[in-house]
Amino acid sequence: MPKPKKPVIEYRHYSLPIDFPVLLLSGERWKISDIKSEHLHFHNHMEIGICYSDGGVMEIKGECVPFRAGDVTFLPRYLPHTTYSSPNNASRWAYLFFSPEELFQHALKMPHGNMEPNLRTIRADRCVLHKDQYPKVYTLASSIVEEIQQQSPFYRESAYGLLMSLYIELLRIHAGDELGSNPERKPEQAREQELQGRQPDLVISPALEFITRSYMMPVTIDELAELCHLSTTHFRRKFHEIMGTTPLDFLNSTRVEEACKRLKSTDASVLSISEQVGFRSISSFNRCFARLMGESPKAWRTGTHVEAPSAKASILAFTGWV
Repeated sequence: MPKPKKPVIEYRHYSLPIDFPVLLLSGERWKISDIKSEHLHFHNHMEIGICYSDGGVMEIKGECVPFRAGDVTFLPRYLPHTTYSSPNNASRWAYLFFSPEELFQHALKMPHGNMEPNLRTIRADRCVLHKDQYPKVYTLASSIVEEIQQQSPFYRESAYGLLMSLYIELLRIHAGDELGSNPERKPEQAREQELQGRQPDLVISPALEFITRSYMMPVTIDELAELCHLSTTHFRRKFHEIMGTTPLDFLNSTRVEEACKRLKSTDASVLSISEQVGFRSISSFNRCFARLMGESPKAWRTGTHVEAPSAKASILAFTGWV
């Protein structure tokens, strides 16, 4: 019997607003087709979705999990998935994207490595939370969307508090599964047998995690390949296949995007910011910044920008679909 064809996995990048780093995507545009995509995809930020109408299927880690109106979906970054509605339907959604480390690093006293569930232990069926079983999760998620949409006085403070409460609820759900507190959880050995032959974890996720958290540190391609337990040649090929760019270009675009945030939110000098985000010289920073952003760091700083720009948009092809 021939081996099943490996799924194509796409990377989709979303840039967060600088002043309040939570991105809301909602409205009539955000409807999911009943046509199943041939590709899985993953994001650079955590995704929380709310299904407002109809139903369908979400594929996560090789498992098909049904969803219906009132469900809340919880997808850590770098978790490949796809969503499609039931035949002849187009389910309507709202989506929230954010980075737990960026939002809650000072409020939640836990190591950065524990800020998100472990992708290897996360259960696909726990990524779709039914309203009747988790009413608090639905109430919090829908309240966050409402606050951001209406933008009443102090809406950011309110949305921040609600989002932290929601995130803690989600962490509790997944932490309970990891500790085996769920009586319905299958024994690990049985679960391993059940998942044999299904889609593997994203092979380059250790490198993506390192770049996301330690972009300011010097790192070689050999070291990134070693994190993924791949040869350097295989790592380069696999990284480009998934991300559409080289590891070095992705690393530099991550550094430039972080520099953009600091240029707008601090008074630090361009030289200081270039060093903070990991560039070894101001000349290489200026060249890289201008290539990706179309202008110098100084010119960009004095411009009017309310969102973190997509520095990666110059080197990666993105779609607008979740």
